[in-house]
Amino acid sequence: MGAVVVIGTGTIGTGWIALFAAHGLPVRVNSRRPDAEKVVRAALELFAPALPGAPDPAALLDRIEFEPDLARAVADADVVSENAPDDLELKQRLFATIEQTGTGALLLSSTSKLVPDDLGARMRDPARLVVAHPFNPPHLVPLVEVVAGSATAAAAVSEAMAFLRSVGRQPVLLRRALPAFAANRLQSALLRECIHLVVEGVVTVPELDDLVTNSIGLRWSTMGPFQAFHLGGGEGGLRGWLSHLGSGLERGWAQLGTPALTDQTRELLVTQTEQAYGDRTYAELAAERDRLHLAVLGALARARAEPS
Repeated sequence: MGAVVVIGTGTIGTGWIALFAAHGLPVRVNSRRPDAEKVVRAALELFAPALPGAPDPAALLDRIEFEPDLARAVADADVVSENAPDDLELKQRLFATIEQTGTGALLLSSTSKLVPDDLGARMRDPARLVVAHPFNPPHLVPLVEVVAGSATAAAAVSEAMAFLRSVGRQPVLLRRALPAFAANRLQSALLRECIHLVVEGVVTVPELDDLVTNSIGLRWSTMGPFQAFHLGGGEGGLRGWLSHLGSGLERGWAQLGTPALTDQTRELLVTQTEQAYGDRTYAELAAERDRLHLAVLGALARARAEPS
């Protein structure tokens, strides 16, 4: 494969850079940041222990080049991974400019909320534009949501799925484009009730985190909600579970909180979070996150490889 171009050196962009380099791909970085190389070096140091084979950050850096000129960066690229801020006008200008270079690269956007038809609105032919939305951190979390627009070619979708699998990701094709896609909508729904429980004084921020990681977080690391409730129905499965508990479930939905993000609410959440986790730096917290994620993924891989 030719060069993979990564546009942007924020949290998502640097995660992709590290992942692509760890899979032996030549990576060309395009960023407006004057300190882009310094940022990428720091990210490689932080992420390397959780990458396949725990590579030497210096070896990863040997596969990376920096090209601040967009046209030169994408000229001979096979894949372009766009990770600019989620500003629609900015991204529209970016993709229109990329198209003007004449590149035939597959165009992947890491947007967390914008749909492909809007992203490619200023392009003459957005057939090779596909949303490939990762979950943070992209170098470690396998999921990537793949979303096609009305003008996206089927071949581009297939190419995107194959490319993502080649770098160890688990792409899921969404059958319809909708704002914020699927995983973020699920996360947002849970977060709303988390905020409600903290604001109501039911639990504190760190207690809420413990509650999740020691219950549904553990369950969902091994199976999804529908499979879990299918098992919860015993021999009757999900059909039996819904027939017995479905009406109560619907009543429970009506009781869920709808907290307002007032200044007071924001301050409460931030204060409790900083009290719980503010004694460690971002780098320390991220390293622990990666270590724990890797332990879970490794344990699951080993368990799935064992004969049942």
